[in-house]
Amino acid sequence: MPEYGYFLSTEEFGPADLVEQARMAEQAGFQSLWISDHYHPWNDAQGQSPFVWSVIGALSNAVSLPIATAVTCPTVRIHPAVVAQAAATSAVMTNGRFRLGVGTGEALNEHILGDAWPPAHVRLEMLEEAIQVMRHLFTGEEVNHAGAHYTVENARLYTVPEEPVPIDISGFGPAATALAARVGDGYITMMPDESMVEQFRKGGGGAKPVSGGTKVCYGPDRDEAVSTVRRLWSNQLLPGEMGQVLPSPKHFEQLEPLITEEMVGRNTVCGDAVDEHVAALAAFAEAGFDHVYVNQIGPDQRGFFDFYRTKVLPQLQEGVR
Repeated sequence: MPEYGYFLSTEEFGPADLVEQARMAEQAGFQSLWISDHYHPWNDAQGQSPFVWSVIGALSNAVSLPIATAVTCPTVRIHPAVVAQAAATSAVMTNGRFRLGVGTGEALNEHILGDAWPPAHVRLEMLEEAIQVMRHLFTGEEVNHAGAHYTVENARLYTVPEEPVPIDISGFGPAATALAARVGDGYITMMPDESMVEQFRKGGGGAKPVSGGTKVCYGPDRDEAVSTVRRLWSNQLLPGEMGQVLPSPKHFEQLEPLITEEMVGRNTVCGDAVDEHVAALAAFAEAGFDHVYVNQIGPDQRGFFDFYRTKVLPQLQEGVR
């Protein structure tokens, strides 16, 4: 049976709300947590973007659930040696219940120091080298590294968990999925695509965990839920590479007129139809995912957790017996 977790959105909620949502998720029966890692929200309507590592510290005291970033970009905005320290400390604070999810990132978050935003193939090269650096540091030994993209001198992590932090790699296309299969401890993707899972497993991923996630908007008024999604998360329906190359929330806002409520209604589960929520998560299970995460869009968090605790999670658990 897949493990069902809750996806905390740092773009939409501040630290205190995220900690409270984690508590409600644990009480509702969710088994693990994902948390996004952003410098900016996708648009001003989302309105938040706390430093994820501070929030993880608070979560480690508030809940007993495993936690993973989904995902951190350890290549441009923050040097991989610093990300390694943050991840190792998080693993210690959670007693080994932390996984580092990584990806090639978005210009939205990574260009803020004025660095050039590399093309996709270079970003993949940088990610692979960053993973190599972090894995060396997780040993607790002194690391010296002179690579194509990163230099590390006399670096040693003194606070490390008993076991190295697992690194899961995000991939939405064949090249990133191949990298995840070759060097990742797990694979992350956001569509219930059985062919991508198969590529990961046959490419070297084997039985390593595959994780996926989706966003929904629970509420008694479906039309209102659709409007909420369009106002807050129209960016998730933009095609192509726009999500990776646009540098500012205002650019995503300029594209919002391209996303209609009809498009939102076709592509996002909105409302309180139990079968629709169950089907959205079950699709990941049917595609071979080991972990499935769901995020509630909008302010009705308590209603969402009550709904999933009483109606959705029991059906998902019953469906696999």
